[in-house]
Amino acid sequence: MPCVNPDPLDKDAEPFVEVDPKSQRYGRYKDLLGVGAVKKVYRAFDQEEGIEVAWNQVRLRSFGDDQSAIERLFSEVRLLSSLKNDNIITLYNVWLDKEQGKLNFITEVCTSGNLREYRKKHRHVSMKALKKWSRQVLWGLEYMHTHEPCIIHRDLNCSNVFINGNDGQVKIGDLGLAAIVGKSHIAHSVLGTPEFMAPELYEEDYTELVDVYSFGMLVLELVTVEIPYSECDNIAKIYKKVTAGVRPQALNKVKDPEVRDFIEKCLGKPRARPSVSELIRDPFFDGLDDDDDNNYGESC
Repeated sequence: MPCVNPDPLDKDAEPFVEVDPKSQRYGRYKDLLGVGAVKKVYRAFDQEEGIEVAWNQVRLRSFGDDQSAIERLFSEVRLLSSLKNDNIITLYNVWLDKEQGKLNFITEVCTSGNLREYRKKHRHVSMKALKKWSRQVLWGLEYMHTHEPCIIHRDLNCSNVFINGNDGQVKIGDLGLAAIVGKSHIAHSVLGTPEFMAPELYEEDYTELVDVYSFGMLVLELVTVEIPYSECDNIAKIYKKVTAGVRPQALNKVKDPEVRDFIEKCLGKPRARPSVSELIRDPFFDGLDDDDDNNYGESC
């Protein structure tokens, strides 16, 4: 595909590889921000607002004849467009390129990528900073769980949470496996990332409290910089340990009793597990309220 220069007279201008066909507002650069199994994320530019954005591009042929997978993808896009919260990635535009067999959607970009890579890069982070990141994840989850109807993320982990490193703002993304549930708050499909999946997820009968379990594992990864159950070399072994209630070895590396107790609280059995709203009020976060957190917990 030929490059599309935003201004042919300006030799210094960075050329666009493609521009959105309808509004001509968004231009995609060739630089990749990330690559998934079926999705590529490119750096892009919103010419109207003068800001950099993320151009998400999915090849629909990657799904073959799997209509359920394609429907999940469209669900992510529909969900994103309806959610307006400072701690959830914002969707700006979406369109289907039938000729190329691609779904394109424009989202806000987080300058420092996902929380997993960011944490690996920055090994020396205070507990206070980790708590601030964690609380922002809870704010985003609370918005989803109290949404009408309730939305369960189902695949919460550090690779699906993004951060702006210049101000520490954290946002939940990748809602492709999210489920919208009715008043019963019960879902049934077995989906997610095994290391972060609550035991009841495997039993195909669960509520939004599975996100609390995943959040506990997320905090564990933030503290130890280790993916839970990394001692297991296959999914079957992870499944066996999770369903038996055996904790990941990484938990033994958490020496601070306050931190360990908080994680254990999140990993408890469903009936004993606190809600996201209860966790936000947990004494674990005492002392953070006096800090300037830029009101990240407030909805747009």
